[in-house]
Amino acid sequence: MIHIIWVALTLIGVVFAMFNGTMEEVNKAVFSGAKEGVTIAFGFISVLVFWLGLMNIAEKSGLLEKLGNLFKPLMRRIFPDVPPEHPAMGYMLSNLLANMFGLGNAATPLGIKAMEQLKKLNKNKDQASRSMITFLALNTTGLTLVPTTVISIRMTYGSHNPTDIVVPTLLSTFFATIAAIMIDRYFYYLRKRKGE
Repeated sequence: MIHIIWVALTLIGVVFAMFNGTMEEVNKAVFSGAKEGVTIAFGFISVLVFWLGLMNIAEKSGLLEKLGNLFKPLMRRIFPDVPPEHPAMGYMLSNLLANMFGLGNAATPLGIKAMEQLKKLNKNKDQASRSMITFLALNTTGLTLVPTTVISIRMTYGSHNPTDIVVPTLLSTFFATIAAIMIDRYFYYLRKRKGE
């Protein structure tokens, strides 16, 4: 569906430019946008390769497993409906850890796998389970310790101090995550009280 929307927007823009006499500006924007896209992609590659390499080292050394074990008690409290040794718990932990290090591209497949596993646990297939809603809320707020993607963009555009964004990102995502958990719990208990 999204590809249809993009094609429609592009066609509307081109037709409008033809009638408006601004086709030359559209051509310049297309080529400069393509060049800028490649520049940003190469900037991402260097930072993502570095952090994915670190994550791989952390996994092989057992550090990732230790971090997972550190967060397991918290995850059991946040997701009481998910058995501790169920594959969904492992995928959710991996997804949240990847998001913490700003590796959204690496976290996405893990998040999809986690949702697939949560759907298997869900008794009511037509409605999202409590755990699915909570996981979506946590994923949306995305507690981030190192905003890799933003640092990469800032480096690409020549920022003097690309890591200035770390503390504000950490604070904003921390408070957003706390708020998401509180709102999620409020609506859960509200539904439970109504007997749904």
